[in-house]
Amino acid sequence: MAYIKQYHKDTDTTYVYESESYWDPEKKQARSRRKVIGKLDPVTGEIIPTGKRGRKKKEATVTEKTDGIAEDHQLSLLYEDAKRTLDRQNQVILSQKEEIRDLKEKLAKAESRNRSLQQALKKIHSVMDSLSL
Repeated sequence: MAYIKQYHKDTDTTYVYESESYWDPEKKQARSRRKVIGKLDPVTGEIIPTGKRGRKKKEATVTEKTDGIAEDHQLSLLYEDAKRTLDRQNQVILSQKEEIRDLKEKLAKAESRNRSLQQALKKIHSVMDSLSL
């Protein structure tokens, strides 16, 4: 038994089927039986059941209602965790920006010093050239 995914572009939906292969003695060929299991959720990749066994009940039970509360709590925890992570990343970015600014200042000072040393070296070379003549 295998699971087959089939995309229907007219409805932009991917359906998942359960396929069973068997031998047809009359036609002397392999055949298959397919039974639809459900739709494939494009975001999560989960199978959403369809048909009688997959239809949702009209009235939610008590456990389903409490599951919704638990899901809300879980979502709020995920949100808080994401917020903390984002705050930490922002702090890292700020410290890296400060470090870049400091390094740029050091580079500017080093380039200025390098220019002055090159000018001094040119003067030394010109004095040496004039002495050697």
